[in-house]
Amino acid sequence: MKQIFRFFLNRVPRPLLIKISYLLRPLFGWYYRGNTYTDPIDGHSFRSLLPYGYESPRENVLSPTTLSLERHRLLWLYLKNETNFFEAPHSVLHFAPEQAFHDRFKKLPLLDYVTTDLNSPLADVKADICDLPFSDASFDVILCNHVLEHIPEDTKAMSELYRVLKPGGWGIFQIPQDTKRAVTFEDDSITDKKERAKIFGQYDHVRIYGMDYFDKLRAVGFTVEAVDYTATLSAADIERYRLAPGELLPVVRK
Repeated sequence: MKQIFRFFLNRVPRPLLIKISYLLRPLFGWYYRGNTYTDPIDGHSFRSLLPYGYESPRENVLSPTTLSLERHRLLWLYLKNETNFFEAPHSVLHFAPEQAFHDRFKKLPLLDYVTTDLNSPLADVKADICDLPFSDASFDVILCNHVLEHIPEDTKAMSELYRVLKPGGWGIFQIPQDTKRAVTFEDDSITDKKERAKIFGQYDHVRIYGMDYFDKLRAVGFTVEAVDYTATLSAADIERYRLAPGELLPVVRK
């Protein structure tokens, strides 16, 4: 079963993979059912999870039913336990909406939920993050996770996010981050896809963010908190939910 999943992951274009996955998820969920790990997003438990990753696949990280990774489960727990996201009315802009969240968020009656991306079949609005078709101060909440590492002009993208967020609004902008690296690394001269994958972790990533990521967000106007939510959880829960210990959630406010 894992070999089948790896085949689809490595050979099928991402938009088509999203469509195929809706057919495969019930099969994966049935095959991996068990009691060792729990996906907090749908409450289902499994004997093991699926592998995921391009250059260096991580074992036991992808939920068979929601297709959530460590970062998605961490974000869900934070939204559920530490915010009023599910209980209060919000206008929400969600970039590159993840399957784990899309249908669930869309069904929440209190959310005015808008999704956007250039390529995703789940996006309501096809848009460039550096030139958004929304008015100033349009949204209460913005979710933009694992997007900015793909964007050459990330400062421009951050400025657009700041522009369309309402005063008093908040957002979470997760990125792949090397917390041992003080300064973000990028090199536009590296254009070969295999070389980019080797250096940046994925062929379409353009940088490796360091701890200065939070200062980059502050520079465009955001108030930023780097939240280590796993520090509030027990070791047993971190393992049961298959989270990445020490992963930081960039929680921004305007």
